[in-house]
Amino acid sequence: MYKQLSLNLQFFADKNYKASTGVDSFYYAPLDETEAAIITGSVERVKFLQNITVEMPQSIVRAAGDNKTAELAVASGNVSVTGAFHKLPIEDRKVLLGLESTAEGLHAHGSEDNPPYVACVFAKTHEDGSREWVGLSKGIFLRTAINGQSKQPGETQFQGDQISAEFMDREVEGFEKEKSVVFGYDAAGETVQRDALFQKIFGAAHPEATPVV
Repeated sequence: MYKQLSLNLQFFADKNYKASTGVDSFYYAPLDETEAAIITGSVERVKFLQNITVEMPQSIVRAAGDNKTAELAVASGNVSVTGAFHKLPIEDRKVLLGLESTAEGLHAHGSEDNPPYVACVFAKTHEDGSREWVGLSKGIFLRTAINGQSKQPGETQFQGDQISAEFMDREVEGFEKEKSVVFGYDAAGETVQRDALFQKIFGAAHPEATPVV
């Protein structure tokens, strides 16, 4: 009995209760239209991610009978993502939003824009150097409003860029069912989960991963 109690205490002692204090390391890559788990081109990094929210709504559906609840079921809603960057470069907007460009370097929005399916990864950071990596398997980014604000005399305010997307399930190697969000935790100085997540989401190694000999 005392041995079992000791094991239970050890299990709880190993849990990590440190909350995240930041975000960074946002990566994306377009997915091939014929094989959704294969990326086209290279994995791109967008620096200076300010905040990001992944909404995964669920609701309870009740079935009634005999004037009481007979059964409960869970209904899952659409997975949506909203993020803000200090600046989202035009090169990345062109890819994420499927923008058409001219030879002179102009870019345009139109009713027939066709943004590609993309996969994304970002990291929630902790003060002790650990990271929780989050992968989004397959989604489409949506264009947002273009905002501007006058500079006030004697005052400077930075105006960041926001973007949103919706994601869906896809086959992810290692899981029996299709998934839309995959995550893993690395302690400070470790990259095991990061490297595994990149392979699952992008089918490619992290740019800083040690090559396998």
